[in-house]
Amino acid sequence: MDNFEILPVLQYLNRKFGAGLRTEYYQNIRLWKAWWRGYVKSFHTFHELAGNRVTERKLYSMKMAKKVCEDWASILLNEKTEIAIADNASREFVQGPKQTTGVLGANDFWERGNELVERAFYSGTGAFVLRLENMLVGADGSVLRSPETRIGIDYLDAMYIYPLSLRHGKITEAVFASVQLVRGKYRVYLEEHTLQNGNYVITNELFDYEAGTLVPKPLPDGIAPSFNTGSPIPWFSIIEPNISNNRSYGNGLGLSVYADAIDELQNVDIAFNNFVKDFKLGGKKVFYNKDMTRRTADGKRITPDDVAQQLFLQVDADSDVDADLKTLVQEYNPQLRVEENTKGIQAALDYLSFKCGLGTRFYTFEGGTVQTATQYTGERQDLVQNANKHYIVIERALQGLVRGILYIGREILGLPVKEDTDIEIKFEDSYIIDKEAERARDKDDVRDGIMQKWEYRAKWYNEDEATAKAAVGADQTDDQLMGFGQNKPPGGTLNA
Repeated sequence: MDNFEILPVLQYLNRKFGAGLRTEYYQNIRLWKAWWRGYVKSFHTFHELAGNRVTERKLYSMKMAKKVCEDWASILLNEKTEIAIADNASREFVQGPKQTTGVLGANDFWERGNELVERAFYSGTGAFVLRLENMLVGADGSVLRSPETRIGIDYLDAMYIYPLSLRHGKITEAVFASVQLVRGKYRVYLEEHTLQNGNYVITNELFDYEAGTLVPKPLPDGIAPSFNTGSPIPWFSIIEPNISNNRSYGNGLGLSVYADAIDELQNVDIAFNNFVKDFKLGGKKVFYNKDMTRRTADGKRITPDDVAQQLFLQVDADSDVDADLKTLVQEYNPQLRVEENTKGIQAALDYLSFKCGLGTRFYTFEGGTVQTATQYTGERQDLVQNANKHYIVIERALQGLVRGILYIGREILGLPVKEDTDIEIKFEDSYIIDKEAERARDKDDVRDGIMQKWEYRAKWYNEDEATAKAAVGADQTDDQLMGFGQNKPPGGTLNA
């Protein structure tokens, strides 16, 4: 809701909680969102003067802010990311046998989770928020056990996240907003997650937004005003780029991945605009002397080409036709400067990708060639390092989300699941790391005694520790234990 003014919400929360929320930081988020959409009015609009008429024009844009966030989301949370849950019952409940069903599947997690990472990287922060449908609440405000309760997941970006408390720089209490437009009026739903006596209490409030103020409204049927989750495990999980925030008044909110690359975004669009305008203005221009034109009955001047005329009469009988031909018809063929423009755009993209942590050669169009994984790893160590840094935040957020789901499953749905089970996030990083080279190094480590054979099997065959150790203890050759050499005959010579 771009036209919704959050100031009344911040004022209300500051009065109620003393949160110290300020509009300045949310104005930063609005600017980052405008770049994500590809149009910032103050930059992408300019005026040209033609005679006495002023014409408003728009700068051509590559919309690279969104592309940067899309690419980070593709690297950090994609269809090959694996959430490995040790307890079988817990794994089935959360994601089913193939990560496509369970609670995550019912909430379109893999599609919307990827989208949330993209939005978190433009806005600085994203949140997974757990919500219950068909929930029963007792008279004392506690949630009653019911197998009919269903778990929902909301995916919110920074504009709808209002931190209340921090611990070691991490958000521990927060308010999450949902804004709806109902018959031309905004309706604001606030969900407050606060700690009371060590457990989280969730309070729901509903308001109409009228003339810049919040007007309280009764909650719809089925939504409890307040309830105690009975647990110190939060029902929300925060995602943000793992970069230090150099802006004031963030209250624990994160920083857009391109917050310090606005100049570079402008540079890209300026270079691209020049490229497009060279083509737009680069068509052949033909200038006729007025003597070669005629007028229609209504006085409109027409050129010879307008009537497909091919034979002309020299107006000045005393002049030499050959000498004056260039004064009658002249051509102008502007230079398109393709090579110069292409180099300019490429340089601008290199600066942008460097500032956004993707490496200086992430966006390369020269020659149209694709680098191998080995080249990629060797030349883009900065991307590998930054991706590993962001993985830390994504891993923590996903583990927190899963533990919240499992707590609800055990305490409220009455299922035999364990929120304290081991949860490992396995990222698919072959896009930035040469897996074959890494596997070869691991084989060398096994040969040199640095890595245990069962560790190799656990890593490369996704076996748990017990299964891998059992396989190592079987009567097999080293080659078989490591999954290669099956064509090796007893004599030791490989089959052709």
